[in-house]
Amino acid sequence: MKILLYGLIVLTIIEVIVYSLFFKPSISSSEIQTIYETSKRIIQSRNNETELYLNRAKLKGASNSYVDPIFLNDLTHKVIKEDNIKLENATILVLCRNWELKDILSSMRSLEDKFNKDYHYPWTFLNDVPFDDEFIEWTTAMASGKTEYGLIPEEDWSTPSFINQTKYDESIEYAIANEIIYGFSKSYRNMCKFNSGYFFRQELVNKYDYYFRVEPDVEYFCDFQMDPFRLMREQNKKYSFIMTLYEYPATIPTLWETVEEFFQIHPDYLHPNNSYDFITDKEPIGTAALELGESSYNLCHFWSNFEIGDLNFFRSKEYIDYFNFLNEKGGFYYERWGDAPVHSIAAALLLDKEEIYHFEDIGYNHVPFFSYPRGEQIKKHKRCIIPKDKDSMDVAIGSCLPRWWKLGGGKKFLKEYYHQDEYLEFKDVCNIK
Repeated sequence: MKILLYGLIVLTIIEVIVYSLFFKPSISSSEIQTIYETSKRIIQSRNNETELYLNRAKLKGASNSYVDPIFLNDLTHKVIKEDNIKLENATILVLCRNWELKDILSSMRSLEDKFNKDYHYPWTFLNDVPFDDEFIEWTTAMASGKTEYGLIPEEDWSTPSFINQTKYDESIEYAIANEIIYGFSKSYRNMCKFNSGYFFRQELVNKYDYYFRVEPDVEYFCDFQMDPFRLMREQNKKYSFIMTLYEYPATIPTLWETVEEFFQIHPDYLHPNNSYDFITDKEPIGTAALELGESSYNLCHFWSNFEIGDLNFFRSKEYIDYFNFLNEKGGFYYERWGDAPVHSIAAALLLDKEEIYHFEDIGYNHVPFFSYPRGEQIKKHKRCIIPKDKDSMDVAIGSCLPRWWKLGGGKKFLKEYYHQDEYLEFKDVCNIK
């Protein structure tokens, strides 16, 4: 039986071989043409313009060689290119020293990768001394947009003539003796005054409507996937932040009483839908118990090393009057008022609370704090890279964000802010020209 079975198998194999050798059907010319056209379409699909842009992106050598904008559609994950993105009248603004070159290049690289490679917004650099050639060459190479470099006028930076030098020196000695943060530094005081009242008056900044403040040695963790400047304009936002913290009370002992004095003179400047409760409420939130001092001010402020703002808010008569009043009191020098609480109190009292915006989904680090989105889906779709073992400051002790959710602009979800297709007019990937 086995011999018969093996014989049948051998005969079958022989039949198959003979048939394939002598009776194989011929392929018609039309079938050959069909195979050719099919192969051609496959080759073209592998070498279409979108693929070419992706390949170029993989081969980019530096930030200033970024290819044209490429976006991921949130829903379909198709790669979509936009040739004619409408830019806002905005700049990325940096106050920096020559010796901070390495740290600002790190910040630039991070922001270019996560946002500006798609838009090429200009960078504006300000310094109280001239930038050197090395700084200009390296930052120009790192930027995907144009770069401009401004020298701050001495009268905008230096200690005002009305400051009593003896009182000033005594205040610095007191700050050093009491270990007040940056209390020893005259330059830091100049910087705080400049960022409070002069950055928006600089010649290179005058032509813009919006600014994005960037400092050395910061990092952005998530793809922006939208234009924050456009979001600000379309949603009528005047000021935005990522982190909000408690200020060091020793740096601003008389700031709030000076603010109260100003608004007693100008009660009409208070916006009827302001955020007064956010900066004065002292009710405990969560389990944190903090000593907030005797002042009505609860020390909450927006951390100003990240801020995106409407320059016309700072140019307004209300803000100029507010800053001038504070400046004439001398608190930037006799104490150590920071620009963060000065900006924050102004935004809280002069603006509608709905004009202040929390960018919760970007992810950001400025030593020593981190902030990043908590939701796994947001982190995945925005391609966030979060450092290991780094807790977000958002709900930690020392954060004012829960207070903002309760008394300020509230807690919103990402889809309430924007939809990607409302900010970018996409082309169908099949119709790219």
